[in-house]
Amino acid sequence: MKIAIVCDDLIQNGGQERLILGVLEMWPDAPICASVISKEWQKRLKEMKRTYFTSFLQKFPFIEKINRYYSPFLLHILAFESFNFDKFDVVLSISSRYAHFVITKPETRHICYMNTPGRMFWEQADYFAKETYGKLRPLKVLAIPFLSPFLSLIRQLDYAASHRVDYFIANSKTAQSRINKYYGRDSVVINPFIDTNKFKNIKSVYGEFYLVITRLVSWKRVDIAVEACEQLGFDLHVIGDGPDLERLKKISNGKTRFLGYADDSSKLIELSGCKALINTQKEDFGVVPLEAMVCGKPVIAYGKGGVLETVVPGVTGEFIKKQTSEALAELLKDFSPSKYRKEECVKQALKFEKRNFEASLKEFVELA
Repeated sequence: MKIAIVCDDLIQNGGQERLILGVLEMWPDAPICASVISKEWQKRLKEMKRTYFTSFLQKFPFIEKINRYYSPFLLHILAFESFNFDKFDVVLSISSRYAHFVITKPETRHICYMNTPGRMFWEQADYFAKETYGKLRPLKVLAIPFLSPFLSLIRQLDYAASHRVDYFIANSKTAQSRINKYYGRDSVVINPFIDTNKFKNIKSVYGEFYLVITRLVSWKRVDIAVEACEQLGFDLHVIGDGPDLERLKKISNGKTRFLGYADDSSKLIELSGCKALINTQKEDFGVVPLEAMVCGKPVIAYGKGGVLETVVPGVTGEFIKKQTSEALAELLKDFSPSKYRKEECVKQALKFEKRNFEASLKEFVELA
């Protein structure tokens, strides 16, 4: 079976990219195709001796920095439709926006692992309300009126593209619900994985600080954690970088330490020494809460999205019902890490081991 792997792009280093690396390990001879691959990722793929292909977008100016700003003008759609997969038996696309737009011949099976249908065009009001716009902030008021016709067209094209896919896999029940709602398609759920091997020798202790690990963009709502901990006088460590960093620094009065990007070893040190992980965002799945739990740490999370499938309230953590600093502060006032048994946290996280993901995905691809 000759298989090709397709993803939206390879520019950042996050949960989706870790999943892609896991999939590449499963099929070591499969080439990977993406609209854009950063120089850093190209170097990494070459070191892995992987064959990769990019689209015409790779040659666009400043593409690594402003990739998403090209998005509304149908360029990514054209990019994925330009790839040729005639020589392959199976195409496995890993999509959050456009990777599933690829076109295959009838005898080639197209399986899409869908993290979520594109929020920019299916949930635009919510997406743009949480968008910071960076240096383009003065133009925020014009964004939706200007982009609406383009996004409406993309929705129509996305719906059509979804019906070219032979089989959908959803990364969570949340994503499964969206696939059914927007595309009218059924899917099976195969959750992303946590690589438990790198956590085997962790010695967990309860420190004096709470921890946030995420990319710092406005919709992640890290400001909730900063404001709540500052209000209560609790120490907070924040691992991550992104366009929201400067704003978050301005609302901090000294109890929050911004640690920037951290490699795995540094991240593990922080996880092993924190009181608990705070997860303020709504995500389709979210691997970081599992990383905290496999270190024996409870998770305090906004009770929406993927955490409902991973965190067990009262056993491995707690949910805040409202995405506000007031709700988080109220929970933190009485929060006691000693209430949560390390063994229970680890046990829950091990349900999402990498080998379980690999077995489920391999079986689906081979039998579909």
